[in-house]
Formats: sequence, structure tokens, C-alpha cells
Amino acid sequence: MANRSCLLAAVFAACAVPASASVFVVGSSDARLCYQAADSPLNPTVRDVRRCDDALLRENLSQYEIVATHVNRGILRLRRGLVEAAITDFDEAIRLDPEQAEAYLNKGTALLRRDNPTEALQLYTVALERDTSRPAIAHYGRAIANEQLGNVRQAYADYQLASQLAPEWNDPRVELQRFRVVPH
Repeated sequence: MANRSCLLAAVFAACAVPASASVFVVGSSDARLCYQAADSPLNPTVRDVRRCDDALLRENLSQYEIVATHVNRGILRLRRGLVEAAITDFDEAIRLDPEQAEAYLNKGTALLRRDNPTEALQLYTVALERDTSRPAIAHYGRAIANEQLGNVRQAYADYQLASQLAPEWNDPRVELQRFRVVPH
């Protein structure tokens, strides 16, 4: 199971569809720079995370921007391997805005990295219910969680949906090739 969680993180880091679902922030502030770093395919730096910290500490942010900055800082922390710190950010975003789909999506990914597929599956489902901007990633994460839990049929269905939602993303198609559909 741990290998599968590491695979998810590696796949998310290398795939054409970004692993994270960052939350857009306008302006030229540290919050905006935090968003840009979270949305970037480049490896985040300590400075990127500090920009998020500075935005939360020094800027007069709206409630939306505070929530977005927590999600974006959580993404950066997760990509730097700081899983617990990332979860703390996603939890704070959810506390401040329980409808913030991207917080659930990214927390699900963090929990898969922590080898907790049961809770990750629930969070990916909530992200879909709240209309995440990255449904293919949510279905892909659900597929991995379902597979870890032994729910092979559900895993297959989620890999299919991920592939249909993001046809340019090769990883779901590669995963589907491992399956054999047997009539019963």
C-alpha cells in the first residue's frame, strides 16, 4: 500500500494534469505569488511557502483569499513532503469554508500519502460533490484509494472516468491497461 501511495505522489508530480487544484487569487500580492507557485509545475521552494506565510500574516485578505492561501500553501507543503503541515492547511481551509472543494481534493491526496485510503476516498467524493475544478484528479485518487481497499470494480470505474474527463492525461489509461474485464 505504501508503494501505491508513493506512486500516486510520483504520478501526480509528473503527470500532464497537475496534482494539485490550486485556488486562484488576483492582484500582485504575496497571496497571488503563493497561488502562482502552487499552480506551477516547478518544485516549490522555501521562499514560495514563505510568501504564503507572509500573505496570511501581513496582508489584509478577504475570507476567500485566506481560504485560497491556505489551500495553496498546503499544496506547496505537500509537494515539499510536509504532509502533516499540508493537512493542517487543508483543515483550516475546510474550517473556514466547508464548501471549498479543492481543500478536500488536496487533503485526500495528502491522506493517500499518509497511507489512509479510507478517509482519502471520502474526501475525493466530497470534492466531487462540491464540484472540484479537477474532477479527473479526484476520480484518479478515488481509483487508487478504491484499489488499495480492494474495491477493484469501483477502482476500474474511477480510472475510466478520469481517462474520459482528461483524455490528454496518459496515467489513467496506463492504469486501465492492468485490468482484465471478465464477464460474469
